[in-house]
Amino acid sequence: MLVWQLLGDPRYRTYWLALFTSQLGTWMQSATQGWLVLELTGSAAKLGLVVALQFLPSLLFSLPAGVLSDRYPRRNLLFITQGGMCLLAFAMFGLILTGQVRYEHVLVFAFLYGMFNAMDLPVRQAFTVELAGKDRYPGAIALNSFGFNVSRLTGPALAGILIAGVGLGFSYLANALSFLPLLLVLLRVPRVNLEVKRGGVLQDALEGVRYVWQEPLVRQIVILVGLASMFGMNFQTIVPAYARLVLGLEAQGFGFLMSAVGLGSIVAAVIQAIGSQARPFRSVLGSLVLGLALLALALPIPAFWAAFLLGIAGFGMITTLINCNTTVQLMSPDRIRGRVMSVYSMVLLGVGPVGAYLSGLLIDLFGGRGGVGVMGGLTLLAALALVRFPWPRSLSPVRAEASD
Repeated sequence: MLVWQLLGDPRYRTYWLALFTSQLGTWMQSATQGWLVLELTGSAAKLGLVVALQFLPSLLFSLPAGVLSDRYPRRNLLFITQGGMCLLAFAMFGLILTGQVRYEHVLVFAFLYGMFNAMDLPVRQAFTVELAGKDRYPGAIALNSFGFNVSRLTGPALAGILIAGVGLGFSYLANALSFLPLLLVLLRVPRVNLEVKRGGVLQDALEGVRYVWQEPLVRQIVILVGLASMFGMNFQTIVPAYARLVLGLEAQGFGFLMSAVGLGSIVAAVIQAIGSQARPFRSVLGSLVLGLALLALALPIPAFWAAFLLGIAGFGMITTLINCNTTVQLMSPDRIRGRVMSVYSMVLLGVGPVGAYLSGLLIDLFGGRGGVGVMGGLTLLAALALVRFPWPRSLSPVRAEASD
């Protein structure tokens, strides 16, 4: 199995463990940020605005990040983006610890953090192929998704414990410290100089856009990811609002709901890891499951069943994302992979501002159950509209090479 091959590779194993540590801190911070905004404002719409600002930079910086990823050593670019997010987390910890934090500070932090993350994501995805090799990439994306979702499961729970025990700020401190192992690992990875013919930034960026538009399967994947991200993947807004405004839960209960999303995501990642193969058809099936689970949250149900449905939603989301991501990576020619993934990242994260604000607005207008139900219905309709496309059942690296 490709996953075990990667875990047996000391260089990739060390990188994966450091990345997992960083992701754990990120999820602790993410859960804490939602709770912090609700404590400062009590408004789901204002929480949606924070999440929107965090994703807005993806619209502005993803395409330039893809060009940089195909021009300069990805290790160096990752060191800059990871280091920048580390410093921002330290700054927020200081503001909270000294009692000076305001809603406006959270808005600025969210935008700057999102800017580094928008630059980081396409570079990191292309770097993963560089480190693992294209033939082992399906295993790498499954392994990375497993680590990402284990951190999604445990991070919010740890954040809830920290919030209840020592206060909000220490989740930001934990996140800042979590970047340090990855920064040390990156320093030890040999730099790979890319041999590329450099044109203008706009010209290079548009080459990736043209590839996405002209390749039918990649185009459908990007459309599916955009619609599902806009309507169904706004857990940073939906879960804190649902926990506090609908179920009346405190911080630990909120962490429990976020962990339920992570548990469902882990199950999806394990299933994908067993096959270690891209299965594009599962992308649209995952979106159908996601939409149905969110729609069911509109029912008057207790916290246990809400957690169960959020776990199902997490399963659907990760089933969609793993298969979409792996398909696009395998289909993309090596020389423009960074630019193609920047388009994918721009759509995945760039629609987040609209989706996050829309989620918060609908929850404020129709209540927690009604707002989440509307988002679930829109996700379901989008998946039904795309299910008629002839999705391949599977896609192997050998088959994908034909597109290079």
